[in-house]
Order: sequence, then C-alpha cells, then structure tokens
Amino acid sequence: MVEMFALTAIAAFATVVLTGWIAGLFYAYSVSVMLAMDAAGPEHAVPVMRQINIKIQNPVFFLSFLGTPLVGIITGVLVLIDGHPLPGVLFLAAAAAYLAGTFIPTIAVNIPLNNALDRATGPATDVWAAFAPRWNRWNTLRTVFSAISLLVAALALAFWACTW
Repeated sequence: MVEMFALTAIAAFATVVLTGWIAGLFYAYSVSVMLAMDAAGPEHAVPVMRQINIKIQNPVFFLSFLGTPLVGIITGVLVLIDGHPLPGVLFLAAAAAYLAGTFIPTIAVNIPLNNALDRATGPATDVWAAFAPRWNRWNTLRTVFSAISLLVAALALAFWACTW
C-alpha cells in the first residue's frame, strides 16, 4: 500500500512539474523570445529560429513534451484505482487538455511550420512574414492550453492531497 502511494505521489508531482516546464517554455516564447526575434529583424530571426528548432530536439525537451501526457494519464489512472474519483478525473482532464491544445497543435501545425522555415528560401523578410504570424497564433494556443493543463493538474494534486 505504501509503495502504491509513493508511486502515485511521484507520478502526481511529476505531472505538475512536467506540465509546468512545458507551459513555461511556451509562455517564454509568447512573452519574450518571439518579441525579441521580431525586434531583431527577419535577417536575424530566421537563422536563430532555425537553430532553436535544431537545439530543442534534445532529451530533456522530449522527456517533458512526451512525458507530460503519459505521466498525467498514468497518474489519473493510479488516483482512480486508489479510490479518489475527483482528482483522478482532473488528472485525466489535464492530460486531455494538454493533448488537445498543446501536443496535437505542436505536431500538426508548429512542427510543419518549423520544417517549412528550414526549407524556405528567398528574402528573410518574406520568409519571416510567412512564418511568424501563424506560428505565434498557434504558440499562443499552446501556451493557453498548457497553462490550463497545469492549473487542472495542480488542482488535482491539491484535491488528492486533501485525502491523505
């Protein structure tokens, strides 16, 4: 019984931490990185964004990006098995919000835009104008949904902690 509680607690805290990392990453892009790129101008923004798109493909990012929904689902199931329906459903809802508003848009929109930026030729002004507005809109969506997911996961943890 203690082992199951410990596993569930680790999963619950990991869910909140991983979700927070991703929410913070997308938030930072929305409120600073992309604003700085626009201020620097397309001739700088295009090559920097290309390098960011290469460097972000690392184990820490993949662990947090892919691990967030997986650990969230596992946590929800463990909490439900433990007999706590409200926090269990909230952990599952947090994972669903993340999948719908963060994970799927990243795979379906932002990564293809990044790939198009990588292949783009022509004046940097035209390349950036074709890339940045759409990428920023979708990043805002990812930011909002990852923040919602974080809030719901934190509430789930709080409700579950009240049962200890």
